[in-house]
Amino acid sequence: MSIQQTLKSAVQKGFESIYSVTIDTVEFQTTRKDFEGDITIVVFPFLRVIKGNPVEIATNLGTYLKEHVPNVIDFNVVKGFLNLVISDAYYTQQFNTLYPISEFGFNKPSVHDTSVMVEYSSPNTNKPLHLGHIRNNLLGYSVSEIIKASGKKVYKTQIINDRGIHICKSMLAWKRFGNGKTPESTGLKGDKLVGNYYVKFDQEYKKEIQSLITDGISEEEARKQAPILVEAQEMLRKWEAGDTEVVDLWKTMNQWVYDGFAVTYKNLGVDFDCLYYESDTYLLGKEFVAEGLTNGIFFKKEDGSVWCDLTDEGLDEKIVLRADGTAVYMTQDIGTAIQRIKDYSDVGGLVYAVGNEQDYHFKVLFLILKKLGFDWAKNLYHLSYGMVDLPSGKMKSREGTVVDADDLLIDMTNTAREISEDLGKLEGYSQPEKEQLYKTIGLGALKYYILKVDPKKRILFDPKESIDFQGNTGPFIQYTYARIQSILRKANFEYSTSVEALKLHPKEKSLLQQVMLFPEVIQQSATNFSPAVIANYTYDLVKEYNSFYQSVPILGCEIEQEKVFRVQLSKKVGEIIKNAVGLLGIEVPERM
Repeated sequence: MSIQQTLKSAVQKGFESIYSVTIDTVEFQTTRKDFEGDITIVVFPFLRVIKGNPVEIATNLGTYLKEHVPNVIDFNVVKGFLNLVISDAYYTQQFNTLYPISEFGFNKPSVHDTSVMVEYSSPNTNKPLHLGHIRNNLLGYSVSEIIKASGKKVYKTQIINDRGIHICKSMLAWKRFGNGKTPESTGLKGDKLVGNYYVKFDQEYKKEIQSLITDGISEEEARKQAPILVEAQEMLRKWEAGDTEVVDLWKTMNQWVYDGFAVTYKNLGVDFDCLYYESDTYLLGKEFVAEGLTNGIFFKKEDGSVWCDLTDEGLDEKIVLRADGTAVYMTQDIGTAIQRIKDYSDVGGLVYAVGNEQDYHFKVLFLILKKLGFDWAKNLYHLSYGMVDLPSGKMKSREGTVVDADDLLIDMTNTAREISEDLGKLEGYSQPEKEQLYKTIGLGALKYYILKVDPKKRILFDPKESIDFQGNTGPFIQYTYARIQSILRKANFEYSTSVEALKLHPKEKSLLQQVMLFPEVIQQSATNFSPAVIANYTYDLVKEYNSFYQSVPILGCEIEQEKVFRVQLSKKVGEIIKNAVGLLGIEVPERM
């Protein structure tokens, strides 16, 4: 039982004994550093059931707790706040219990619990992954790992958007201007090669629009009549009709992209348990659109397009099938959700990591699935996140102004190399060891910088600012971990046995309090789908450790039992740092 649980029970008994009233909830806070104490009880909420002076109530309650709870050794009252001093023995007992647990704070899933499926990445197969995809992948992967650590089974998945007009645009441009070029003949990753033709399509499309406008056609009509767009639309119809030539080209170019994506995912350090393809799931979506049309959930307009009327829910009408019978994103998203529950019957909820520009889309999707009668639709969650900007401004895929994910990863490694060499801390490293370290630091800096921000907030990403060995950064956390490993390598004495009760230094006590928060932090992070909770906890832990490191001798401690305890405490902090940033997908080096 945690100290909060023990205190809550004692507070309830105390109020029954002193005031003959029942208290349901007790609000705890960490005691502010300018007051003596470890845990603070907020008294003001009790005034709803007890009339009186809050200072007097706090004093009476403090006296009761000191008499009836062995680990409460003193208290003080500041206005309506009761600050409790907890015994050193409590902290050392707790530490002896948690010290042997290598994955302290992690829970195993119960066989009776439902699983969670998390969707992330979900790229289009007409361009390479870019900076926006990086935030998506890092967020989705980290949330998956955090939910898993909280005690649930998780399936990591993506829907690959491998069909549609945007795919046909790349295909048509390659067919017209590619001259048979392949990834092998050009030396380009397949996703980059295909992306180049998506940009080429847009360039030619704009030329044709301008030509039509010059001929006296309005801009609106020119956009519709441009021959290259009309041909791309015809290619999409042929694809849906199963035209052999179009389908073969589609398969070839998509495979180029898949091979390119695989390299990026590996370098980024993310993975998936199962994949879904829009080219498969849109068919199931069409089936349910037809069924919903029969049941009156959808309606057909005069042009033959199918819609869902959501005006009663405060939204508008949403198209679910075009007039020519081709599917829209909503069609395939309906089919994908249904297929996933069919494939994984233990899934009780789906989490979609998708940017906040799709907030409305997911409100509509969830409502439509409820209207179709799926009970599990109430457990769908849109993990909406803000965009990532660079100082240079907004990115546009069509115009080729995106920040390529592969290029960014290389740039992060190069930046880590420059800063590390300037600091001159890598004596004794071989060149391969240095290169691996640069990658670890660069990728860790990128991931931490993005994940430490609440998902809902927009990010202005500055690569150089992210690779700083001081402050709230990945390299600062990695460096602290490496410092701890250096201490452990130098500790040439036995430190695996339990320690007896010690008189703790205030810095030891403060660090122990931070260590003991880790299980609660994992649960809070999972509940809020926010890796930022883990990231900022880890930074606070690292700050506490460095303050401890600067304030007390560790290996140089003259009292043997204290020296053993401080090495043990260092080891446990190192484990938690490694496990915590591991939930963010970040590796930690043994030396820096």
